[in-house]
Amino acid sequence: MAGTDYDYIIIGAGSAGCTLAYRLGADPSVTVLVLEAGKPDTHFFIHMPAGVVNMAGKGLFNWGYWTEPQAHCNGRKMYWPRGKTLGGSSSINAMLYIRGHAWDYDHWRQLGNAGWSYADVLPYFIKAQHNERGASEFHGVDGPLNVADQVSPARINTAFVEASLQAGHKRATDFNGLMQDGIGFYQVTQKGGKRWSAAQAYLRPAMARGNVTVLTEARTARVVIENGRATGVAYRKDGQDHIAHATREVVLSGGAVNSPQLLMLSGVGPADHLRQHGIAVAADVPGVGGNLQDHLDAATLYHCTTRDTYDTSNKLMTLAKYVFSKSGPGTSCIAESGGFLRTGEGLAAPDVQLHFIPAFVIDHGRTKMTTNGMTLHVCQLRPESRGTIRLKSADPLADAAIDANYLAEPKDLDVLVKGTRLAREIFAQAAMTPYRGAELEPGAGKVSDADLATWVRARCETIYHPVGSCKMGPSSDATAVVDSELRVRGVERLRVVDASIMPTLVGGNTNAPTIMIAERAADLMLGAAAPAREAA
Repeated sequence: MAGTDYDYIIIGAGSAGCTLAYRLGADPSVTVLVLEAGKPDTHFFIHMPAGVVNMAGKGLFNWGYWTEPQAHCNGRKMYWPRGKTLGGSSSINAMLYIRGHAWDYDHWRQLGNAGWSYADVLPYFIKAQHNERGASEFHGVDGPLNVADQVSPARINTAFVEASLQAGHKRATDFNGLMQDGIGFYQVTQKGGKRWSAAQAYLRPAMARGNVTVLTEARTARVVIENGRATGVAYRKDGQDHIAHATREVVLSGGAVNSPQLLMLSGVGPADHLRQHGIAVAADVPGVGGNLQDHLDAATLYHCTTRDTYDTSNKLMTLAKYVFSKSGPGTSCIAESGGFLRTGEGLAAPDVQLHFIPAFVIDHGRTKMTTNGMTLHVCQLRPESRGTIRLKSADPLADAAIDANYLAEPKDLDVLVKGTRLAREIFAQAAMTPYRGAELEPGAGKVSDADLATWVRARCETIYHPVGSCKMGPSSDATAVVDSELRVRGVERLRVVDASIMPTLVGGNTNAPTIMIAERAADLMLGAAAPAREAA
């Protein structure tokens, strides 16, 4: 075993881990070690935005997890892509910059999490951001995370937005501003036509300082806990076992699958479950691995009667245009337009999100189509179903058992059925007539609620936003894993900083909220004051 001392050790170089490394390492006297199981993010298709379609399959940069059979989805196992490289899922995602609704964060505060209301977290969203539109009450320009309008969205998106207006929905120009409701074009984490991942925004500048060490292909085995205190991390690299020592804190930033798994491998979790796998109990924390939530998605597909989609575009021309001018379809985030709608009256916030894709996207893009099509993803934003992450064994190289428990609550299915009806209404509008061919999914014959419910169970898939498995909550909440400062119950000098701490899933994509969580966590760890909220 080789040993080295650092002030902080961060496990996972994803969206949260990169952000933390940058902020904690701002003091040149502080040393930070970041352990990443994946390879460096050097592949061309990571940085070319449209390369996202090549990242969905299991490979060098994707954990490629599978869930357990889902009882309420016809017993299907669901494919779960998760980033496994510097930048984590921010290096393989669709780059949409969405924060969620103000209600989400006020709800966190109502659950007993002081310091996490919308008014509390907005300054951290602003601090993180460099929005190319300029500074405002809701947006910043001084942060590392570049947020931009899309370079070359397909023109068919304009027809989709117009059809949404014809269907009675509002036009949205800023999903992260005063009002989330409506349909429009998404902003993206890109810079100069290239993906701007957390590794680009935060980790590379941190590494350039010289006091942040990043080890790739370093697989963490466990957190070393001695006398109720985290003192280091055991990991394997290049076939050799090592222990790194932390003089201040250890931080888990592995995400909603790996963080609870590593806690349990380290002896922190439900005591009976740990004993079943022969793991000594360091802290009995029943909530570890519980409260798992994810955005479930049902996609409506239509044939397109024109060649205005990406399905039959000239791939060589796309590549050449991107290489030489950083423009054209190569800059596409794929889900270029969409928005947030309400399926009923009396809702505090939109309950479905739409992602319009000018292409056929089936089976996470792994199934290629040879004709032109359009895909409209309908995502339920606030599922009531809760799942679990559990150990399959005490082997740190074994995947965890992921049970998302999708559609266990009837309301989740009901919202997806209603959302699918909204999608059909949009496609039926005059603006889509020049493009609209036959309906492939759900299929014109599926009309009744029962038919659509059967279809949802058979076709629904993740839209890649698992959270909640290391829940933040007050001491009165027996299911909480971390407190409002993200400190793990029962273990000193150990925190979890990633999407797994979310008590409830936010209404939107989760990359920006995860970076916000890490920005706030850094201030909590350093004892720094929150950034002032100032209007431009």
